[in-house]
Amino acid sequence: MAAERPSPVDGGDRPVGLLERMKRLRSLDLEVAARAAVAAAVPLLILLAIGHVELAPYASFGAMAALYGRSEPYETRWRSVSTAAVAMVVSVGLGTLVAAAGAPVGLVAVVLGLVIVTGVLLTATLGLFPPTPLFFVFGFLICAEIPTTSDEVGIRIAVSIAAAGFAVLLSLSGWVLRRAAGTREGRYFSTLSRMPRISRRAWRDGAVWITIAQLLIGALVAGGIALLTGVGHPTWAVVSVVAVVPPPRAPHSTSRAVHRIIGTVIGVGVAAAVLLPEPPAVVLVLVIAVCQFAAEILVGRHYGAALVFITPLALSISHLASTAPVSGLLLDRVVATTLGAAVGLLAVLVARFATRRSGSVG
Repeated sequence: MAAERPSPVDGGDRPVGLLERMKRLRSLDLEVAARAAVAAAVPLLILLAIGHVELAPYASFGAMAALYGRSEPYETRWRSVSTAAVAMVVSVGLGTLVAAAGAPVGLVAVVLGLVIVTGVLLTATLGLFPPTPLFFVFGFLICAEIPTTSDEVGIRIAVSIAAAGFAVLLSLSGWVLRRAAGTREGRYFSTLSRMPRISRRAWRDGAVWITIAQLLIGALVAGGIALLTGVGHPTWAVVSVVAVVPPPRAPHSTSRAVHRIIGTVIGVGVAAAVLLPEPPAVVLVLVIAVCQFAAEILVGRHYGAALVFITPLALSISHLASTAPVSGLLLDRVVATTLGAAVGLLAVLVARFATRRSGSVG
């Protein structure tokens, strides 16, 4: 932890060690991004090799466990990553069961609410990063809309479990490399300094429940409007709400909604260049890996820029398991994302107004 404190000033201009800290941060970004790309690519390549690319979404969501535990020391990372892996598999499993049962929209909404509430409480309690239930919601909704028969449920969940297990092992593999480096660890690897803040009383925090309320109401409104107006892929409207609403006690920023819309529109253009020529599945797998890498590099710096890569990543995953026309898929993404981002922005503004008003009244 001491390495993260400001260094003495040298010559009155810059803190000593600033360049070194920037190098280490860059090294960590590359390490995390490479891990996420490998976690996504390996299961997909295996599915491609055995002729079951239709299972790509289940593997992709299991692999997202590798996105957690960023910059955490290994004594806490195992808990963060394994918890995220279980949560991802449960979300995928619930979505798969809902799809196989042909559940009505009302039941899907109830289960979605359960995923949102549990996801927010889980991330707030264990201090997970990313600190939102976005990936859990995304995994549940996408799997819930893929046509599934009862005899396909087991294999689809098993694929998700295998991918999540691989992601956990990959996330912890750096421990072996750091042990091998010994006293030279600081020269080759970044300092792992992020300690997740455990909050066993998170369920009693009013800010947590304000976030939950925003997400539940926003998801219901965005999903309802999308269904009533016939917007294709209403799932993306709901996911956009979850992406825009900030975590508990995080700054309320309207720019996130704007960034999501602009980044998505540009990302759709990138996706069009990739998908319209109808490339072979192996090319899409490589695109997914590259986009995962780039998104992890950018997401902490500029959300809109990261979405330029997140959008073709999501669309490529959807396209692998779908026979829908690419042009319709691209248009639906823009319309549904704009709708969800607008609803999410409204939820943020209403919550901000209500919080300020209650504070002034109190």
